[in-house]
Amino acid sequence: MSTLAAAPTEYIAYNPATGKEITSFPEQTDDEIFAALTTADNCYHSDWKHRSIEERASIVRRAAEILRSKNHEFAELMTLEMGKLIGQARYEVGLSADILAYYADHADKFLAPKPLPDTVGAFVSPEPIGVILAIEPWNFPYYQIARVVGPQLVAGNVVMLKHAQSVPQCALAFVRLFEEAGAPNGVYTNLFCTVGQIADLIEDFRVRGVTLTGSERAGASVAERAGRNLKQVVLELGGSDPFIVLEDAPLDTAINAAFQGRMMCMGQACAASKRFIIVGEERGKQFIDGLARIVAAMVPGDPADPATTLGPLFAERAVLGLVQQVEQAKAAGARVVIGGKRLDRPGFYMEPTILTDITPENPVFQQELFGPVASVLVVKNEDEAIKIANATKFGLGSSIFSADVEHAKEMECLPRFRPNAKRENFFEGAFGWRGSDIRPSRL
Repeated sequence: MSTLAAAPTEYIAYNPATGKEITSFPEQTDDEIFAALTTADNCYHSDWKHRSIEERASIVRRAAEILRSKNHEFAELMTLEMGKLIGQARYEVGLSADILAYYADHADKFLAPKPLPDTVGAFVSPEPIGVILAIEPWNFPYYQIARVVGPQLVAGNVVMLKHAQSVPQCALAFVRLFEEAGAPNGVYTNLFCTVGQIADLIEDFRVRGVTLTGSERAGASVAERAGRNLKQVVLELGGSDPFIVLEDAPLDTAINAAFQGRMMCMGQACAASKRFIIVGEERGKQFIDGLARIVAAMVPGDPADPATTLGPLFAERAVLGLVQQVEQAKAAGARVVIGGKRLDRPGFYMEPTILTDITPENPVFQQELFGPVASVLVVKNEDEAIKIANATKFGLGSSIFSADVEHAKEMECLPRFRPNAKRENFFEGAFGWRGSDIRPSRL
């Protein structure tokens, strides 16, 4: 999801707010990993796939209820391990519970056989396939799990999940959650394993599908190995999402939305807004000044304190990598409006940063900035805005802000803006129109 160096292999939890180690867990041996796979495969064949949809859904629904009842406990653990602001952590726990409940409540509808109207007697019946292997990141420790296990478990599959090395206690919390919800051993399995062991699992015939959320490098490796072994694969990789502000868009609304879109999870989100493209030179200056005033007012501190608005990044290497990217951008001519440095305090804190005067030759023009750093590009007209928005290898999300929603829709659908892309997952706001992506998604 970012351009940072590879993460360490140890499963060590650090407190990002202090930089101090909390606890550690040993990696599992090959024997332990494949014994777990045997248990999961046996559970699938002898138990889980034979249960009724409602039996499976009831366990997933119970897990959602437990999450809601223990929201504070789960949220505090997330804040401790990866530094998420406590309010955002509580929201994520609630969202994860809602996802589990959604699939539990709609399982009958989603899994019902669907007739083929043009063929008499023919129908499509969804069936489970077996063990699903998931590799998930640290930035949304519970959401990333819930969105995978919710649909997979109600469908009758079982899940083995390798979480990020930096959130081992969050990973184990979900194991306890499904145990408490009544899931039999093997339905949901946590793995403390290595990259090499993941490769071996993908090649094992008992693993029938693989999903990964992470870096392009990791996605390419998993896709290549899954493809060679004829395994189903779903990838969600990096993004550098454009946020276009048209000449008629209310600036206050756009600036506030830009702040929320960039600083959520301290900017550590794949689908966060990252490149802000403002039409009009004077409005560009106003946008930059307004956004700078908001980020300058952010209050660094303990992410467990509700008064804190600037939390830490998840790891020291994240801070070091971002500072390096900012320095490279400056060397190539970019201007730092505000921030750009590591905060002088314990923990892994980065100053909220705004970059502008970024040319196509600048390295950050094509990089994902995975942290509290916003790139602002000021353009003369809509055509130039579209050109810059599309001048990227990334294709995950996009936003257009305008007082005329119908015009924003028309602009969003222009072939030059989103060639051959599907229309899906849209919602209207008071002054904006947000689409699934500018270029076709890489999922």
